[in-house]
Amino acid sequence: MQAKLENLEKTNVKLTIETSPEMFEEGLAYAYKKNVKKYKVDGFRPGKVPRAILTKMYGEECLYDEAINYIIPRDYDAAVEELKLLVVSEPKFDIVTLEKGKFVFTAEVTLKPEVKLGQYEGVEIVEQSTEVTDEDIEAELKKTAEQNSRMVEVTDRPAEMGDTVNIDFTGYLDGEEFAGGKGENHPLELGSGSFIPGFEEQLVGTNAGDEKDVNVTFPEDYHAEDLKGKAVVFKCKVHDIKKKEIPAIDDDFASDVSEFDTLDEYKADIKAKLSERKATSAKNIMQNEAIEAATANAEVDVPDCMVENRVNNQIEDYRHQLGHSGVQLEQYLQYMGMTLEQMKEDLSKQAGKDVKEMLVLEAIAKDAKIEATDIEIDEEIEKMAKQYNMEAAEVKERLGEANLKNIAENIKIRKAIELITDKAVKVAAKEEKPAKKTEEKTEE
Repeated sequence: MQAKLENLEKTNVKLTIETSPEMFEEGLAYAYKKNVKKYKVDGFRPGKVPRAILTKMYGEECLYDEAINYIIPRDYDAAVEELKLLVVSEPKFDIVTLEKGKFVFTAEVTLKPEVKLGQYEGVEIVEQSTEVTDEDIEAELKKTAEQNSRMVEVTDRPAEMGDTVNIDFTGYLDGEEFAGGKGENHPLELGSGSFIPGFEEQLVGTNAGDEKDVNVTFPEDYHAEDLKGKAVVFKCKVHDIKKKEIPAIDDDFASDVSEFDTLDEYKADIKAKLSERKATSAKNIMQNEAIEAATANAEVDVPDCMVENRVNNQIEDYRHQLGHSGVQLEQYLQYMGMTLEQMKEDLSKQAGKDVKEMLVLEAIAKDAKIEATDIEIDEEIEKMAKQYNMEAAEVKERLGEANLKNIAENIKIRKAIELITDKAVKVAAKEEKPAKKTEEKTEE
C-alpha cells in the first residue's frame, strides 16, 4: 500500500491510496470465497467452481465489487495509521483506477485542527463565595416547611391568592365549546400562573358552590392556531377552596422532617450541606470561567463536521431518553412546535462552543504534558464497577483498549481544567453601581 497526502482547504485533506498486488489478490480471494455459491457452472456443484474457471466464464470483474469493499477499509485504516492522521470526519471515497492487478482510490477527510494556544495560566476569574448565611438556612427551612405543608378546607371566607380552588370549567368561543377547553374537578392554585393570564385573578372572591363566568383572551403566541388572540369565556363552578397550612419551624418540625431531635441540630446539618453545595457550585462556576478565558485566548478553526457530529449525538441522546418514557422524538418535536432542523440549529451554537473548548483543553493537556496515571485509570474503573455491581477486572476486560483510552483522555481533560483553575487569578466580583439619576433642568 502506498499513500500520498494532498492538503485541501482548511483542515480537509485527500489521501490517494494505491493498493499493493498482495492486498488486491487478498481482496479477490475473499470475494471469490464469499460469492462462489451464487454462480452456476455445468459440471460443478454449487460453491465448488474453481476460481480460474469462474473468472474465465464471467470475467475477473465479477469479483471486483466485493473485493474493493474488502480492500478499501483496510488500506484506508493502514494509511491513516501510517501517516499518523487524526481524522474527525467520515471519509468520502472515490475510485481512480480499477483494473487487473491495480487498484487506486482516494479518500477525502477532515483532520482535527491545530490549536494555537494563548495564555491559559493566570487567566482572570471571579472568586465565588462559599459562605452560608443565616438567610440561606432560613430559606432552606421555609422551603422544607412548604414541602411538608398540608391542604385544609376553607369555609369561613372567599378564595384568595395562594388558595387552591377545585373547579369544573368549560370554554366557549363565540358561544360554541372548543376542543381542549373543558375540565372537571381540576385543582387550580390561584396565582400559580398555570392558566391563561387573567383567569386565576377572576376566581378571587368566589365561594364554594359559586358559578362564575371568566372572560379571557388567549395570547397571540398560543400554540393552538384557532385560539391565538381570541376572546373566550370559561363557565366555571367552584366546588371547594383549600389553603396551605405550613407547619411551625420548631423542634417538633425538625424531628418530623429529619433525623435530628432539635432545630439547632437540624440547622447545623443544613449549614453543612449548603456549604458543600455552595463549594461545588463555586468550583463549577470558576472552572467554567477559566475554560472560557483560556478558550478566548486560543485560536482554532472548528470544522463544521465536528459540530454536526456533536449535535447528532445530542439528538440521539434525546431520542434515547425520550424512549424511556415511551415518547418518540418526532412526537416531542411536534408538541414543542419545532422541526428537527430547527432543533439542530438551536443546538449548533452551544455545540460549536463545546467542541472549541474541548479542543483547547486537549491542547493544554498536551502542552502541559499532563498524563493519566495507571492509578487514576484504575480509580475510574473502580467507580464504574461499583455503579454496575461488577468486579473491576471484569469491567476493565469488557471496556477494551479504545474505551480505556477514552477514560485516560477524560482524566487528562479534567486535570487540565484543574490546572487552569488553580493557576487562575481570582478577583472579587465587581459591585454594580446604582444608575445615576438624571437631574431635570428647569428653565428660569
